[in-house]
Order: sequence, then C-alpha cells, then structure tokens
Amino acid sequence: MSWSDFYRRRDVMAEVLRRARHDPAGPLPFAEVPGAVETFGTPESLLLALQHRWTQLLSGQLRAEVAGPEDAADLPPGRDADQVDAVGRAWHAAVREHPTLAALLDAHGDRHPTVRAARRTELGMLAVAAGLAEPYEPAEDTARVGAALRTLLRHQPDRAASRWRHPVDQLLRKLAPTA
Repeated sequence: MSWSDFYRRRDVMAEVLRRARHDPAGPLPFAEVPGAVETFGTPESLLLALQHRWTQLLSGQLRAEVAGPEDAADLPPGRDADQVDAVGRAWHAAVREHPTLAALLDAHGDRHPTVRAARRTELGMLAVAAGLAEPYEPAEDTARVGAALRTLLRHQPDRAASRWRHPVDQLLRKLAPTA
C-alpha cells in the first residue's frame, strides 16, 4: 500500500464516521461517500478496516491501563491491580474518545463473517486482558467471556466521564491538572 492509498483509506473512513455521527445504527454510509467503493470495494472491507482501527485504539488504551500481575508492584500511585477495572477504564476511554466508531461497529459489525471474526478476537483480547481467561483457552470460550464483560461494561457508568461534571470539580481540575 502506498502512502496515497493509506491517506485515501483514512479519508474515506473519516468521512464515513462523520456521516454516521448522527445515526451510527442507521444505514452504513458506504456508496454515498466519494471514493469508498473504489477504495474498499465492499462494505465488508470498509467495516473490517474500521474494526482494525478500533482494535488498535482499544489495544492502546489497554496497554496504557492494564498491568500484568508481574507488574503489580510497579503500578503508579492511585492505580490498583484489579485488571477487570483497568480493562473497564480502557474500554470506556476508547468509547468516550471514539463514540461513533464504537457505535457503528456495534450496529454493523456482526453482519459480515470477516468482521464478526475480528470482533470475536477483540472480545477474547478483553477477556484475557481482564484476567478472566487464559490465552490458551479455546477462542470461542474467551470470546464468550469477553462478550459478557463487554455487556457489563456497556451498562456500567463511565466513572472518568462523570467524575468532573460538577462546575467546581471542573474548576479544580483546571487549577490542579494532576487531580
């Protein structure tokens, strides 16, 4: 893939997300986006690229939040060793920063076999990162555990998003950015 291909793919995905912002569960804006058909060929290829992007974003959040058991002594002050909570923080941060991407994949991700397989892999990653499954367990089992965890996370409030809603808390945050 050339750099121009990379930028074209990036721009098409950004335009799809921009158009889907108001109704991510609605029809996938594929044919309406200039260059989408030429760049991706099919909605499935576009969704697979969007899933790959989501996996990269979520993986980065997981890496920032989750410490393995061997790293528990090296956790920064204020962080606990509870891997499930850390995965929850990472997942919520990814959804908070990329809500349209997450909602679009939730709405359209299970319609195509290759995207569905990538989403099952993501669920397994969540289960293993949370310490609820082991990497050597069957993929279907880890995906099932990850699906249960993701369902719980969807219904759990995002504590980081609600933490600074009060105006005084917002002011304190601006005055003391480390708070």
